Amino acid sequence: MSIYDTLNEPQREAVFQTEGPLLILAGAGSGKTRVLTHRIAYLIEEQGVNPWNILAITFTNKAAGEMRDRVDQLVGFGSESIWVSTFHSMCVRILRRHIELLGYDTNFTIYDTDDQKTLMKDVCKLLEIDTKRFRERALMSAVSQAKNELITPEEFRLNAGGDFAQRKIADVYEEYEKQLRANNALDFDDLLFKTVQLFQTQKDVLEYYQERFRYMMVDEYQDTNTVQFELIRLLAAKYRNLCVVGDDDQSIYKFRGANIKNILNFEKVFEDAKVIKLEQNYRSTQNILNAANAVISNNVGRKAKTLWTDNDEGDKIRFRQFDTAYDEAEFIVDDIREQVDRGNGTYNDNAILYRTNAQSRIFEEKFVTANIPYKIVGGINFYARREIKDLLCYLKTIDNGKDDLAVRRVINVPKRGIGLTSINRVQDYAAAYDIGFYDALLSADAIPNIGRGLSKLESFVALIEHFKVDAKDMTLSDLMQEILDVTGYIDSLMAEGPEEAEARIENIDELRSKIATYEETCEENNEPATLNGFLEEVALVADIDSLDEDTDYVVLMTLHSAKGLEFSHVYLAGLEDGIFPSYMTITADSPEELEEERRLCYVGITRAEEELTLTCARRRMIRGETQYNKISRFLKEIPMELLSTGGIFKKEAPVEELAKASAYMQAKQAFHTKPFAASNPFSTAKPAKEFGTPKGDGPGYDVGDRVQHVKFGEGTVTALVKGGRDYEVTVDFDSAGTKKMFAMFAKLRKI
Repeated sequence: MSIYDTLNEPQREAVFQTEGPLLILAGAGSGKTRVLTHRIAYLIEEQGVNPWNILAITFTNKAAGEMRDRVDQLVGFGSESIWVSTFHSMCVRILRRHIELLGYDTNFTIYDTDDQKTLMKDVCKLLEIDTKRFRERALMSAVSQAKNELITPEEFRLNAGGDFAQRKIADVYEEYEKQLRANNALDFDDLLFKTVQLFQTQKDVLEYYQERFRYMMVDEYQDTNTVQFELIRLLAAKYRNLCVVGDDDQSIYKFRGANIKNILNFEKVFEDAKVIKLEQNYRSTQNILNAANAVISNNVGRKAKTLWTDNDEGDKIRFRQFDTAYDEAEFIVDDIREQVDRGNGTYNDNAILYRTNAQSRIFEEKFVTANIPYKIVGGINFYARREIKDLLCYLKTIDNGKDDLAVRRVINVPKRGIGLTSINRVQDYAAAYDIGFYDALLSADAIPNIGRGLSKLESFVALIEHFKVDAKDMTLSDLMQEILDVTGYIDSLMAEGPEEAEARIENIDELRSKIATYEETCEENNEPATLNGFLEEVALVADIDSLDEDTDYVVLMTLHSAKGLEFSHVYLAGLEDGIFPSYMTITADSPEELEEERRLCYVGITRAEEELTLTCARRRMIRGETQYNKISRFLKEIPMELLSTGGIFKKEAPVEELAKASAYMQAKQAFHTKPFAASNPFSTAKPAKEFGTPKGDGPGYDVGDRVQHVKFGEGTVTALVKGGRDYEVTVDFDSAGTKKMFAMFAKLRKI
């Protein structure tokens, strides 16, 4: 029996169609990865294609890893020559080899979001930009959008014309790019943009990769943006053996620049393209698919397809409406515990999906109180934590001394007496002579008025140079240990407080484990374990890739994060007009925006394999105000015969919830690094007296006072308004901006 006999008829047709452009419209759960991997095997085994000439691209490291494993199992010998990669990883691999043709060194640094924010702050300060009028986040978004549309700083300025705001953004874009180049760094958008520029300007490089990749397959094609489309188009232009797989009904990343027209207009760009639809679903019950079909059929901008399955009809979809959001969360948490207690699955069979991250807070409270393990996907990225960023910046400085951001971050970490005045003088000297910050440090004795800071700067340079020598002979694991030992970084954490240091040291141990795993993987693949390679791997890690499917906890995530995943039982919460679809979508009166929200609903429904529960609340607290919302219009699009309904679930107004919230905030600290382990969550909680709990006539601080928040850091109180049983506090945080919150929940500590 052939491996291709296990495929259904449309799947076989897609596998055997090897020449020319091909569009595979793969509905949710229709086995698209199976088709792609079998197609690769067919090309090699039946068509005699050299594995070297095959490229398979997807979007996440997780998806690429799964495809890599399945290709290795199917193809066997020679499979290692096939490029199975994400867009960004592929571009890094190409740029490491050829970026010198664009004027960069091949050991360039890849800036993550935090690095970009820091750089943008520096740019705004240098250009004296009014950040109240031009928000740094908005400027970053404008620059990112320009790069995704293949617009250079020069073209952006031409397009700005006489528009004052656009000309300001053009100034920022030009300086931002200048600083990146000076730091020998690329941001994530650059990885694709620079690769396209490389292909556009270096014809011999383009021809090499066109010959190399004669057969190309692109997964999740509906999520591609303009720069990704152009990259694919350039590579496929010679042999045109391009197979793209996607589902227009799952195009939900417009906010990231995804262009649904890439998949809707594929046949217009490639007029001889063949189109094959995969509509048989292997994941869900028929009732779940009927609900998904009913919702998505209301969209106009789509290619018609109807999901069906050989699976059972399954249970009806449960719909429950509650009086409050607290009741909604309590029902879901109790229902999960009841299911697990009855032996109906484990905690990790359950996922709670919601439209916005803010909706997770009430669920967290309930899970902590119920002592049920959970994890929020898409929270603080492990690599964005302070201690991890510090150590990675040491590694970046050792690897690429031109990375000014990395050097400036660690120059006084741990504290070694180098003050801001000395740092500013080094920066001014670097700017005056148009050299990098580290190059200026190497000539510190020539910096005017450097004074007593000279010896400390020279000591820091000697330290880095020492590490650079060590890096040539040491393993990465030994180098990291050397950094920790010589700098005394662990001791500096302990000096800040043993309780907080314990969690940070655990994170450092996890980083060391990551390094060891990287070294083992390199050894297995007969590849050198390089510092540059490790930093590259870290830079390309996505939040969703950290989801550990072998650990037993309930998963909470936004609908955007859930794409590509599946769970036995899905709870889709907050189905109310104003929440989902969002208030902005409704008021914008944009059919395109509403259709994207409906696609998001479709994605949420089709994550469920066996059971689906849809919930909403008549009222919930939004930004400190109680809002009354109608049932979501998407719910009304599901035929009543598919639903198992209940009445409105009501409870008394949860006065006691305020008291429970304090315990929640204490216990929440345990969730910053690991999924919550079901034990005694309150055993190590800090006593409430350490925080600004409201008591007496006030919360313990006043307007103008400096306060500290567990998540947002330090800030200044700018307003304090008494309301009922609590105070509404407005704080201008140094790094997180202005936040409004209730004092009892905020737990601010006066400093």
